[in-house]
Amino acid sequence: MSGDGRIIYLHGFRSSPLSFKARMIGERLGELGLGARFACPQLPASPARALALVLDEIAPGPGDVLVGSSLGGFYARCVVERSACRAVLLNPAVHPARDLRAYVGDQTMYHDGAPFVFESVYIDELAAMAPAGIADPARYFLIAAKGDELLDWREMVAAFPGVRTRLIEGSDHGLSDFASYLPEVLEFAGIRAP
Repeated sequence: MSGDGRIIYLHGFRSSPLSFKARMIGERLGELGLGARFACPQLPASPARALALVLDEIAPGPGDVLVGSSLGGFYARCVVERSACRAVLLNPAVHPARDLRAYVGDQTMYHDGAPFVFESVYIDELAAMAPAGIADPARYFLIAAKGDELLDWREMVAAFPGVRTRLIEGSDHGLSDFASYLPEVLEFAGIRAP
């Protein structure tokens, strides 16, 4: 990792810092003595507040790499297009304003069952923040699973032309085989683990 750059994990819809992928990254960085360089904030349900949290409080810079899963991948794209960081996208949401419309209303968090309300105004927030494209393909690494049962890998690939891409045959939305791809994620962030 260049300088004191961080890896910042952005979890998906209804998820949290307890995501197994977030924990796997944090544990591996801890084993490498780089645990202090890992961050995984709990993102608010409001997309506008989630984006503001990342941009204003975490404030990623040129040495930082975001790892965004699903909705977190959409947020990562929004942040990369507004800052100087880079991102690894794990089965990223490409059209969340469309795809999350069916989830407006009462929801529960995956890891602890805590209730929350996904408000209809959040759909408008998602639509308003969607980037028109990508400015620099070199700032992205896309990992997309053909076996994703929630999102279409073809939309992911089409949204990120020219970016480094790992297209996985099979797998699933949560990338249950993420351990297989963690070395590539770390390598993109400049970490070559023994």
